[in-house]
Amino acid sequence: MRVRVMGPGGVPHPHSAGSAAVGRCSCEPAEAVPAWEYASGVHVGFVGLDGVEQFGSLARYWDEPFERASPARKFLAFKGQKNFTGDYWAAASRDLVGYESWVERDAAMALDPAVVALASQPFRLVWSDGDRDREHTPDYFARLSDGTGVVVDVRPESLVDEEAAEVFALTARVCATVGWQFRLVGDLDQPFRANLRWLARYRHPRCHRASVADVLREVFAEPQLLFAGADRVGDRMGVLPVLYHLLWRHELTADLVSGPLGGGTVVRLAARGRL
Repeated sequence: MRVRVMGPGGVPHPHSAGSAAVGRCSCEPAEAVPAWEYASGVHVGFVGLDGVEQFGSLARYWDEPFERASPARKFLAFKGQKNFTGDYWAAASRDLVGYESWVERDAAMALDPAVVALASQPFRLVWSDGDRDREHTPDYFARLSDGTGVVVDVRPESLVDEEAAEVFALTARVCATVGWQFRLVGDLDQPFRANLRWLARYRHPRCHRASVADVLREVFAEPQLLFAGADRVGDRMGVLPVLYHLLWRHELTADLVSGPLGGGTVVRLAARGRL
């Protein structure tokens, strides 16, 4: 594959250098090859906003709003399967996002508060490696607040074999040519995973009360213990759902990695609020 992916109008896409700033991946090909060389002949298949299936060059469709796309393939569920499939309600998109394992669900949960929209199985990438035709359907596509697209694959590290690593590396290179980030996500570590699942219970906008949230931001402008700060605002049982919602939205911040979230956890106002 030796033809460069071109942007709109037939000119090279401005992000085709493949810098680390636009792609994140833990797997790299054995040899350093210019990113655009991976992208020639790469096609994308997806379901458009009008419900019609589309297929064509990624150079043509790279700027589609894939964060609102319907799944490009069905989620399989059958008796005796070992993985758990289901739907996660994403606060960012205010819609259901499918997952095919609890690892994928946790990944969606971790993405949700940091993005403005999220879709599962957004498209399939199709290419030829010279000997055979191949395709890959990423697990998620997310849109950041600055407009950057993020392609996410979810696979525990122990399950990334040589073939999977090759596919992820190519996906990362293709993403770089069109200015998307690529993230390969595995199992979330404890206790972060447990803390994230707890805060996710408060992700719905109904947990946000503007008057209480304003006071919480004032109180936690200086670091406070979680329960002590909540008590300064009002009735603890009424304040905590709003406090947890602000932690979910990254407007307040706390150490969710070192130990379980609790009344003695130090909470402070985030430097920039929601990412």
